[in-house]
Amino acid sequence: MKQFTALSSKIVSLPINDIDTDQIIPARFLKGTNKQGLGEKLFADWRYGSDGKPNSDFVLNRPENQGAQILLAGDNFGCGSSREHAPWALVSYGFRAVISTSFADIFHNNALKNSLLPVKVDDTTHKKLFRLLEENPDSVVSINLEKQTLELPDGTSVAFPVNPFSKKCLLNGMDEMDYILSFSDQISQYEQEHAGAGQNT
Repeated sequence: MKQFTALSSKIVSLPINDIDTDQIIPARFLKGTNKQGLGEKLFADWRYGSDGKPNSDFVLNRPENQGAQILLAGDNFGCGSSREHAPWALVSYGFRAVISTSFADIFHNNALKNSLLPVKVDDTTHKKLFRLLEENPDSVVSINLEKQTLELPDGTSVAFPVNPFSKKCLLNGMDEMDYILSFSDQISQYEQEHAGAGQNT
């Protein structure tokens, strides 16, 4: 899993509420189990026309948004079905964080397991961010996971929540299996100390 410590980036603004996982990655792309290339399918129904050509009006297709690693979305991001392909597609595209006032629980958990940081902010901060981006589309925000802070373009800083286990995994770039394997020495020692236990019962 990719490590996440701190990030400063421009933002892609997508002020739409209730963006569900079928909009993030349409169901017709779920047959594959390989994460590679899923970034090209991200928001496919909004991003491309019926002829397969890019929609120049969609935010991901605008030249000024290329390279941005943070998505600012509307309320209730990631609702709908539980497909893990949604965070896969976002990370494959290049996003490392999504900012919203709320996230669907399953998407939230899937994101954290796939190196994508869901940053939950209050309504006032959310609206302020959209306003600042309207005033200056080239604005940059900074995220510090260790401190759990989001620094806005005007220099103000707000805190965001993240559960301690997910934070530890992201900071160290390890998934749940990596975490278990980090205790391999202790596990081996326990197995040696208890070898044969219970065989004579």
